[in-house]
Amino acid sequence: MTGSEFWQVRSLADATELEAEPPAIAPRDAQPWCNFVLWMPAAIPQGCELVHGTLRRQAPPGRVADQTAGRTPWSKVNPACYRYEIAGAGRRLRVKQFLYDWAFPACDHPCLWNSPARPVGLDESYILWFGVDYKKNRAASARLARTTIELSVLAGEFTDAEIYALYRSMRPAVPDSVVPIARTPFALLSYWARYPSAGMVHVPAGLWKFRRTGMEYTGQWTADAAAIHSLLGEYRIPAQLGRLPADSAARFADAEGNKESEVVYAGGPDRRYELRLVVQRPGEGHIAVPAEHETHPHQAAQVEVAGLTVHLAWNDDRYGSWDATWSDSRAGLEAKLMASAGATLDRDWFLAAMAEIAASARNKSQA
Repeated sequence: MTGSEFWQVRSLADATELEAEPPAIAPRDAQPWCNFVLWMPAAIPQGCELVHGTLRRQAPPGRVADQTAGRTPWSKVNPACYRYEIAGAGRRLRVKQFLYDWAFPACDHPCLWNSPARPVGLDESYILWFGVDYKKNRAASARLARTTIELSVLAGEFTDAEIYALYRSMRPAVPDSVVPIARTPFALLSYWARYPSAGMVHVPAGLWKFRRTGMEYTGQWTADAAAIHSLLGEYRIPAQLGRLPADSAARFADAEGNKESEVVYAGGPDRRYELRLVVQRPGEGHIAVPAEHETHPHQAAQVEVAGLTVHLAWNDDRYGSWDATWSDSRAGLEAKLMASAGATLDRDWFLAAMAEIAASARNKSQA
């Protein structure tokens, strides 16, 4: 597949070109600046109207005169983000969309962290989560075609039915963008992959503690088939996992010798299904075995998979999301596997994917 078939993300050449505040811009005009499919609702709650959206343009890391309006408060990075509000009759909510690409999106609904989130199926695969966000606002979250769509109620009340209908009515703002974005590997879309100088962000990545942080710890991402094959062969891990092909891979390291590798497996319509595998040689990286719980509400158990004792954690028995950590002394490997939530991504599917890793890693004849 040639580069011309992939989505070409528009970006400013330098952070000094950024506006003081994200400008108002129509969804169709904003889509070329987005490294994600931009979604707009076809059904608005009764008595409300959609306030014209604003775009945070993508630019290399940096700030101009400490301008922070509409930008991430925790660093000087400038990834793309689209935001709009829906308001009327004394109530108001905001919808924010972006590609969550600085870590694996914890629990598939990171904005609801530490909230007992409640899942509802949107269709045959997508899941909508209800909960409370970090500002203690009533909130919801879903990932559609890899786009994280976060909703926060800013004033008044919206019913679950209204919020559910809003998400159910989401349609791509530019339908022609869906196929090229879907066929583009994560490493070519991700802001952090294209700007390694952005540095790591200290955020949860799943239900077992695993966090990278700091400018000194960097990742080198690739979508090159030969480079991915080389990394897979080094750890003897499969090129396909849970029926999903390897999409992108990265090596992470710092000056003190800490290192681990990461593989994104993605597939299905719009690449909506995802597994994220982190592997390391014993004690070399950030994976801790036995695993330590994160603070987000979840269920957990120790299970046996392919003769291995696995620390398994999950949000919901029907939909996931799933997180597992284990050590395989026979293969000389420590691993962490995480899955996005989905109506068909059940426990049996996830455990089978772990068994595939164990079988492949122990195959000494594999190149």
